[in-house]
Amino acid sequence: MESLLIINLGWNSLAGPIPQALRDREKKGLKLTTQGNPNLCLSGSCNNNKKVLVPVIASVASVLVLIALLVLFYIFRKKRPLSEGTAGTRELPRKSSIFSKKKRFTYSEVVELTDNFKRVLGEGGFGVVYHGSLSDTEPVAVKVLSESSVEGYKEFKAEVELLLRVHHLNLVSLVGYCDEGGHLALIYENMENGNLKQHLSVQSAGSTLKWASRLKIAVEAAQGLEYLHVACEPPMVHRDVKSKNILLDDRFDAKLADFGLSRSFSVGAETQVATVVAGTSGYLDPAYYQRNRLNEKSDVYSFGIILMEIITNRSVIERTREKTHIAEWLKVLISSGDIEKIVDPNLGRDYDSNIAWKILELAISCVSHSSSDRPNKSKVVNVLKECLVSENLRTRGEIQDDDSKNFLQLTVDFGTQVTPAAR
Repeated sequence: MESLLIINLGWNSLAGPIPQALRDREKKGLKLTTQGNPNLCLSGSCNNNKKVLVPVIASVASVLVLIALLVLFYIFRKKRPLSEGTAGTRELPRKSSIFSKKKRFTYSEVVELTDNFKRVLGEGGFGVVYHGSLSDTEPVAVKVLSESSVEGYKEFKAEVELLLRVHHLNLVSLVGYCDEGGHLALIYENMENGNLKQHLSVQSAGSTLKWASRLKIAVEAAQGLEYLHVACEPPMVHRDVKSKNILLDDRFDAKLADFGLSRSFSVGAETQVATVVAGTSGYLDPAYYQRNRLNEKSDVYSFGIILMEIITNRSVIERTREKTHIAEWLKVLISSGDIEKIVDPNLGRDYDSNIAWKILELAISCVSHSSSDRPNKSKVVNVLKECLVSENLRTRGEIQDDDSKNFLQLTVDFGTQVTPAAR
């Protein structure tokens, strides 16, 4: 670079000495600009400082490493092995098995906040759920592991660890947990309006969950599941997606719950994890059930069943039907082309048939026999959002029927990667 006349090094936060080669070139006419670099040495003196500084830094670092090793040695010496328990007793692993202690409650605190387990909210596979209160203005739900529970410490630990590290608007929030002796409890935010299954089961026309509300709940539940599949590190499969595990707060905002069966999986469209089959009959992916191979598309299958419940308000399994499973029953009805025979009659035709068909097509694609033919969760969210926007416009009278039909024929660009953020 003999012909180089100017070098501008200004405002680059450079540090250290200027190379001697550049100093020599300056003497031969090179213009060197160095302003805006307060840590840049403009003389040769900094070389001596560097020679002194390096051994000092090395000495300090050595001392810090030695201290760290001593601390680790002390910790491991103090650490005691987890108790295995005696035969016939329900002694569970304790101490540091759950990584965070910041939200841990004692059993006496659980008794106090539930007023000695006075009010029952519900019951599930884990145990009984009680109403509790941290204060007069902060109600909570307390799920207590029962002695006869089919779930155990492994599921309890999985749910605590997942909910302590993930935060999303559409995942139920963990307030705390109790892990003391034989007592296990999970303390959640209170969801005043129960679960989706309860509201779909209401037969009274005046209490029927409106079509727009159903679409909103579907979108929000899908967003929670998308977060587990896409934004978690590592990604998670819920494994027990069902309408009972979609909880509703006082504003009917939906949140996915019950993560005791959740499992992590590696990133990759064809990646599968071998695991013992777990979940709820009717919602289980047949491929997962038959081959014990799990991936995120197993959750997509279960969500497709939920969409069918939302559309039809029919039970997933009905022994009185010719086709007992809702997916097989719907495939027969679809061939007739009559959407009114499919959609919940309690809605009184207060829905757009184009939107209903769109949701039904999405549900059918979610329960495809081959997992590779099912959409991923981001695609499901996009389609549901599109349908919800169209339904909101319809109910506001802002578009005509032709406009609505055209809107639903728009193609969503599923090539765009959607990464849900914690909210």
